[in-house]
Amino acid sequence: MYGQITSTVGGYLPKLVAALAILVVGWLVALVVSAVIRKILVRTTIDDRIAAWAGIGKDKTDFQIEQILSKGSFYLVMLFVFVAFFQALGLTIITQPLNNLLNKIFSFMPQILGASVLLAIAWLLATALKFIVSKALGATQLDDKLSSQAGLTEKEQVPLSETLANIVYWFVFLLFLPAILDALQMQGLLKPVQTMLDDLLGYLPNLLGAAIILVVGWFIARIIRQIITGLLVAAGADGLGRRVGIGTVVGGQKLSGIIGNVVYALVFIQVVIAALNALAIQAISGPATTMLTTLLNAIPSIFGAMIVLSATYFIGKLVAGLVTNLLTTIGFNQVLKLIGLGKEPEVGQRTPAEVVGYLVMVGLMLFATTEAANMLGFTILADLVKEFLNFAGQVILGVVIFGLGLYLANLARSVILNTAGSQAVFLSQVARLAIIVLTTAMALRRMGIADDIVNLAFGLLLGAIAIAVALAFGLGSRDIAAREVESLLTQFRGSTSDLTKK
Repeated sequence: MYGQITSTVGGYLPKLVAALAILVVGWLVALVVSAVIRKILVRTTIDDRIAAWAGIGKDKTDFQIEQILSKGSFYLVMLFVFVAFFQALGLTIITQPLNNLLNKIFSFMPQILGASVLLAIAWLLATALKFIVSKALGATQLDDKLSSQAGLTEKEQVPLSETLANIVYWFVFLLFLPAILDALQMQGLLKPVQTMLDDLLGYLPNLLGAAIILVVGWFIARIIRQIITGLLVAAGADGLGRRVGIGTVVGGQKLSGIIGNVVYALVFIQVVIAALNALAIQAISGPATTMLTTLLNAIPSIFGAMIVLSATYFIGKLVAGLVTNLLTTIGFNQVLKLIGLGKEPEVGQRTPAEVVGYLVMVGLMLFATTEAANMLGFTILADLVKEFLNFAGQVILGVVIFGLGLYLANLARSVILNTAGSQAVFLSQVARLAIIVLTTAMALRRMGIADDIVNLAFGLLLGAIAIAVALAFGLGSRDIAAREVESLLTQFRGSTSDLTKK
């Protein structure tokens, strides 16, 4: 037995020593290869470039490509070492699956190399095109022009040249993606990517056409705006705007600039409609085109409503000034003094004539608002304004009736004080109070404010006065009333007997 064991171990010992030597040497070679690859990658800073390309950033220390590649090369070499180790030991049952794995890896290497070459070409081409686009757009100073047009500060600026360059960069990779997937023989992923790319390339002419229409239309709209603005400035439109006070209404803008912006908006709306139609996406262009077309069709009505309101505003100011001057001339400012509600207004205070002129202007503007709402199709707003005008007319008429009543009450009081005897003060106050109560009821009824309540209150007031007089005459002055009635009856009987004798 010892001899058999010695012969077996003695015959297997050289293989074991050779296998261990292969393992040790291979492990050392794997370490050397890993270290060399790591040093090369560290010197070329390729990890930072790949991290920046992938959008991870240089500050992300977790992503270190040199460590990943060096460890990968170490384990790949060790895989070969283990195959040689088990082959030296004669353990074919272990080496066979490892050899199959290596054969598959090396059989797939041409596809990986081809895909890598295509990826490198795509990267070189994308980088070159990105550099060209960025420099070309930067030389045109398009970023500064667009930022100044949009009113953006330097912090808020998003460089258009950089954005377009990035779009071109990734678009090149997208074009190379089907070729790379085909080189890797990933047919399951290649088909949907190819379909997506075909759809994108088929839609690209529509997108480019819409972009060209927008850019050209934008430039044309700007040119038309500058032409219109210049013509209006030369024609003296800004002076007219200052005379009529448009600058104060629209925040200091000139009339030429306002009209130029309006023309610019009208032209650009047409451009946007044309660009949406060029996209040929009914789900997007249909509703947007309908909305813009509706807005465009409503522009004549909007202009008509603006003209009506503007003309009424200026006419109202003129009419209000005429009414104020006319009422001031005829002495209307003393109306409060005449009706006993105050004195003549002091200097600097708003006079009754100015209040009436302001109300005239408000009334004209309300009528104009009704017409403008009808032109715009806002029937509900027009009906509300009509109802308000009707109510305001009733209120004004009620105020006139009440003021006339106050004037008549004061007039009656003055007449009674000048003509009556010892009871003049009492009778004048009674007459004044009665006229005020009557005109107040009439004014409230004209205003339409709680007609039933006014009628009931007025009836109860007269009834209360009648009952108070009856009670005062029947109970408080009963003896006097009896004597007066008896005197009247005596006189009546005496006159009757005289007629009988005759």
